[in-house]
Amino acid sequence: MAKCPHCKQSVTLDKAKREVGTPADEVHKEIVGLVKKEIMYSCPHCDAVLGFGFFMGGLFTQRP
Repeated sequence: MAKCPHCKQSVTLDKAKREVGTPADEVHKEIVGLVKKEIMYSCPHCDAVLGFGFFMGGLFTQRP
């Protein structure tokens, strides 16, 4: 299982958004944008930023 490099607690990469009912070890994923989606992944325990990503989505590709 993966561990956060900052707090050393275990994390998983599941379909996670900042919702109240998510399991405690799922990486938080915040998505912004309509066409170009920008994603920031953060540790659910210490909120340290784990990484960034982007993809083209939205109306043109029919991706959420």
